[in-house]
Amino acid sequence: MSSIDHDSIRHTAPPGFDQYREDISRGQIETVEYFSTTVGSKRKAMIYIPPGYSEDQRYNVLYLLHGIGGDEAEWYNHAGPQVILDNLYAERKLAPMIVVLPNGRAMANDRAEGNLFDANKLKAFEDFESDLLHDLIPYMESNYSVLIGRENRALAGLSMGGGQSLNIGLGNLDRFAWIGGFSSAPNTKEPELLVPNPEEASAKLRLLWLSCGLLDNLKYVSDRTHAYLELNNVPHIWYEESGGHDWPVWKNDLYHFSQLIFR
Repeated sequence: MSSIDHDSIRHTAPPGFDQYREDISRGQIETVEYFSTTVGSKRKAMIYIPPGYSEDQRYNVLYLLHGIGGDEAEWYNHAGPQVILDNLYAERKLAPMIVVLPNGRAMANDRAEGNLFDANKLKAFEDFESDLLHDLIPYMESNYSVLIGRENRALAGLSMGGGQSLNIGLGNLDRFAWIGGFSSAPNTKEPELLVPNPEEASAKLRLLWLSCGLLDNLKYVSDRTHAYLELNNVPHIWYEESGGHDWPVWKNDLYHFSQLIFR
């Protein structure tokens, strides 16, 4: 795993990191539809295309997942990730990447409505692993100019999406080298199941990031994962930050995590 300047992430993002700037180049946000063989229907995802995107260049891809109460538009609606990323590009702090904002609830009616904790809806978050690996990633590789190696693919998310990122990413180290769990929810597998082979994980991971707000009542999930990784000498970043289970924390996580990947 590459060396990390830990001091650079021991503080919150600087003022203005998430504020729209007039004088910089901007990327584009678009919504796409892809056919999911997993679900048997078309599904939507939002895509962030970086400033200066060119078909003559190939790009890394970050798949960024939402929480239990959201869908493919949750990050866009609550965090303005395109603003954060545009600002970082303007400061030359990001490796070139496309960011995909999928719907992590892989079922025919994938809207965040009704009882979000229904068994079939919770199962749909598990089924997303197949949708991501067999439907969405192939769609991106067929329709965008992207790099297709494991070291060119990152997976991260917040809350339920943080649990998905750890479960899917660590279970598919042949597909993902950069993994981040922001305030990961109780859907996160027990650490012994998450990382059954610490030596293999250590060898294959380029970055494993865990973060959580100090006031988050789900912090025990991240705490137990961190403790296991530390006990088994699996290199990772463990970032405890001020705040609860909320957007200021996750925006700050995106700001830091995005600068570390694909380096």
